[in-house]
Amino acid sequence: MSTLEIWLIGLALAIDCFAVCMTTGITTRRFVHDRMIVMALCFGLFQGGMTLLGFWGINFFSDYLKPVDHWIAFILLAYLGGQMIWDGFHPKEEKRINLLSYRNIMAMAIATSIDAFAIGISFACLDGVYDYTNILFPIAIIAICSFLLSIVGLGLGISLGKKTNWPVEIAGGTILIIIGIKTLIEHLN
Repeated sequence: MSTLEIWLIGLALAIDCFAVCMTTGITTRRFVHDRMIVMALCFGLFQGGMTLLGFWGINFFSDYLKPVDHWIAFILLAYLGGQMIWDGFHPKEEKRINLLSYRNIMAMAIATSIDAFAIGISFACLDGVYDYTNILFPIAIIAICSFLLSIVGLGLGISLGKKTNWPVEIAGGTILIIIGIKTLIEHLN
């Protein structure tokens, strides 16, 4: 596999991270530096980690997770998206979903990294990839792409969020649900 192909895979996997982070930035509308760095780091680490886990677990975990991985991603994203839509229609309630809570950051990191697990499995099936040292470079590229696109998504989202007065929680929740549905459809086909 060429270096260009690895970068393209890293960028493709990072697109969901970018979209989720942009949604988070739009709804947050302000910089929360420590939580946003944690979010970008978690997205990068989970993308890389799930790739490695898929590589290692081709014989063990794949049999158990393959039938339900898309459902896990869908449920996590649909829950968070539904909660955001609820908050958008009920603005007077004091308790609003905090996408930057550690629990929600972890849920989004897991949900967006399910595809990375499948990529790790596919890496294990390639000729010439016999042990984890051969996969460390692709894992690093995947993690870097996810981290960087997460930062960019958060920044763009905050900029857009500050410029809009429309109900961003409803739009953001809808985006998360659409990403969950996309993941579900891709894996069911």
